[in-house]
Amino acid sequence: MGKGKSEGAATTVSKKTKKYCISVCGGTGCHAYNCEKVSQAFFDAVKDRGIGASIDIKVTGCHGFCERGPIVVIYPERIFYQRVNPEDVDEILDACLNDRIVDRLLYCDPTTKEKTVHVEDVCFYKKQHRLILGNNGRIDPTAIADYIDLGGYKAIKKVLSGMSPQEVIDEITRSGLRGRGGAGFPTGRKWELCRQSPDVPKYVTCNADEGDPGAYMDRSVLEGNPHSVLEGMVIGAYAIGANYGIVYVRTEYPLAIKNLRIAIEQAEQAHILGKNICASGFDFTIKICEGAGAFVCGEETALIASIEGERPPEPRMRPPFPTEKGLWGRPTNNNNVETWANVPLIINKGAAWYAKLGTRYSKGTKIFSLVGKVNNTGLVEVPMGIRLREIIYDIGGGIPDNKRFKAVQTGGPSGGCIPAELLDLNVDFEKLTEAGSMMGSGGMVVMDEDTCMVDVAKYFLAFLKDESCGKCTSCREGTIQMYEIVKRITEGDGRKGDIELLEQLGSVVQRASLCGLGQTAANPVLSTLRYFRDEYDAHIKEKRCPALSCKHLISYVIDRERCRGCTVCAKACPAGAIIGKPKQFYRIDQSKCIKCGICMTICPPKFNAISATSPAIR
Repeated sequence: MGKGKSEGAATTVSKKTKKYCISVCGGTGCHAYNCEKVSQAFFDAVKDRGIGASIDIKVTGCHGFCERGPIVVIYPERIFYQRVNPEDVDEILDACLNDRIVDRLLYCDPTTKEKTVHVEDVCFYKKQHRLILGNNGRIDPTAIADYIDLGGYKAIKKVLSGMSPQEVIDEITRSGLRGRGGAGFPTGRKWELCRQSPDVPKYVTCNADEGDPGAYMDRSVLEGNPHSVLEGMVIGAYAIGANYGIVYVRTEYPLAIKNLRIAIEQAEQAHILGKNICASGFDFTIKICEGAGAFVCGEETALIASIEGERPPEPRMRPPFPTEKGLWGRPTNNNNVETWANVPLIINKGAAWYAKLGTRYSKGTKIFSLVGKVNNTGLVEVPMGIRLREIIYDIGGGIPDNKRFKAVQTGGPSGGCIPAELLDLNVDFEKLTEAGSMMGSGGMVVMDEDTCMVDVAKYFLAFLKDESCGKCTSCREGTIQMYEIVKRITEGDGRKGDIELLEQLGSVVQRASLCGLGQTAANPVLSTLRYFRDEYDAHIKEKRCPALSCKHLISYVIDRERCRGCTVCAKACPAGAIIGKPKQFYRIDQSKCIKCGICMTICPPKFNAISATSPAIR
């Protein structure tokens, strides 16, 4: 099959004898676009037409390209349709039955302007290496048979029928797998430490407390392929010597919890969980613990405290570490959702296969939540070592409206901001840390030329100060003081010595805090100071916001030559700050203006009479 040629036309495809399977994305992102109505329309239409023998309908997990939802993929041809509505269903079914393609629903490459037929040829997917997410579009997460048909649970049988616990740990160690929750601790080493502890019972926990703004990688794995996580946990528990497991997932993830609960029940019925798994004599049960949404519970000791019912949950003094004394004082191995999902792949394909992926010290793939000022937003799974440029431009499609790329923040709210001059930075644990950021759980927020980096630092500090558990004075008080200073700077009240004070406070917060939240909370400020100090200087010394973003440092003005007195802005102004007469020149009363920007947004493009300025104030 080739590419579509004309809008609205239908391209003929070669005759196929295989039964069609229509995969409808049922992830949370597509739910926002009413994917439930699309899938129901397919079910109803297939039933009404009596064509169930020719076409299967499958509601799957997240396909990743959330920007283009609802997404529909036709198998076996792998035809990719995007932004599908219920009204499109009959046309898609007709196209399937008559071996044709609905051109108008194909993805159009923003650069080449060509329409793409096959999912693997869509620019968003081309450079991805979808080891963890690859089956999301092919599996009904509520059907264990779908997972088994694609090789699911083979790794458990391989482990329980012929591998010792130490051999399993050695295999994971040789693979080079590191924790995907953010710290990047070697997974095999953590398992080894937990196994060596003489205390019993032992526990394994799955950290699905994903609190980063804009991040939903773990959520999508649990929603779309929960059995992969369960299989990884069973293997890890066998290696460590644990008989009990807990998945800690935030209550705000109802679909993930629902699908996970179904998967656990199905695995128990199939004797893959519970007593005497696969007739091996090994017992292992998994329970779900719903978290209340505290960001700090993403830190493993706070997570453990929350499971135990302590209030408020907070990090514990270290050492000992959870692998020695964790849940209820017993050895506990905690890994992230994505980490557990990697385990069956490694067991099935071997450590040597996995170790070939990525860089010397960062193996495998990583899922990122690509959001912000980028054309193609969604979940991307890429090999470690890929360049930022490839993620943002080749996969992400570049910056909207051809604006200039300014920075990307990696690692969630406590990650650092990486500037344009480092676009060719390789994405792995070490390189991101060297750049003043971190891998984190996989958040990736893209910013363009209209973004004020001082305001960005303020935004993330506001989040972090509220999410600090308060145990460490350095984090509790330090983040508040840093926020207040940055807030003053964005309001035009920056003072001489503020930058030096921010650097000193950031250093103290980093060094004196117990957990990962506090140790990284200063990153947004320190990284923006490192790469965008000139913007801080402009705010403090010149009382000017170069990005025209900080309300206190900008003014909206009407160009007398362009204004035609159409009254649109005056009618829309909520403060009544725009004064004038119809068909005459209007002006803005700066004493009344609340800097909302509505006037500039609503001004007709043919006039383009209103603009924002940030003159230096002396």
